[in-house]
Amino acid sequence: MSTAYAIVIPARMASQRLPGKPLLQIAGRPLIEHVYRRACASAARTVVIATDTPEVADAAESFGARAVLTSADHKSGSDRIAECADRLGWGDDTLVVNLQGDEPLMPAACLDQAAELLARDGDAAAASLYWPITDATEVADPNAVKVVVGLDGTALYFSRSPIPYPRGYRNIDAALRAGLTWKRHIGLYAYRAGALRTFAATPATALESTEKLEQLRFLEHGLRIVMAEAAAFIPAGVDTPEDLQRVAALLTARG
Repeated sequence: MSTAYAIVIPARMASQRLPGKPLLQIAGRPLIEHVYRRACASAARTVVIATDTPEVADAAESFGARAVLTSADHKSGSDRIAECADRLGWGDDTLVVNLQGDEPLMPAACLDQAAELLARDGDAAAASLYWPITDATEVADPNAVKVVVGLDGTALYFSRSPIPYPRGYRNIDAALRAGLTWKRHIGLYAYRAGALRTFAATPATALESTEKLEQLRFLEHGLRIVMAEAAAFIPAGVDTPEDLQRVAALLTARG
């Protein structure tokens, strides 16, 4: 891959469901180290951990990662990454991939894919990925964010609701059997640093606040997000103690 890009891993300790998440031990290493290792397996030229906690920064430096301390007041990972880009002096055209600090199973191919997708579309502010949904329960699950994509490959809308709505079908299962499709949004983004700065300087929008989905701020301001199906399946991240056990078992089995 020839696209030059950076990965920033936002990591904060104040997770509501799993406090202290970045430093929780999984298979003998803190969670944040596993995520960092996934980033280093990609073609990214720079990998940085952006955190609001000195303990995370110290841990990062202990396993050889570069860490940037950012404000504790950020409402989203994108805001934190925007500050990181400013602190490091990155130009507006710098391509930045946001790898969430709780994604220790992220395929490196998907990181490269998101960066390449954005690099190919000079008019897009951001790029992201999706995965087909084949289960009715997942379609209805508000924790599974759905995206509708236009014929030009750009996102039309993101929602926690089942979009498109299966009008005319008895239920979602019937719609799936008839061939109606849904796309689950994968929370992996590539941005241009300039678009990130615009995002961070703009107040949260009505749709963003309603759905609790920060990507809607881009769409409400007329910025394009180009989408593609992920190059590989991306397992769920770590949000709960049960997730921690599941991921620990997988990583231990991999050795």
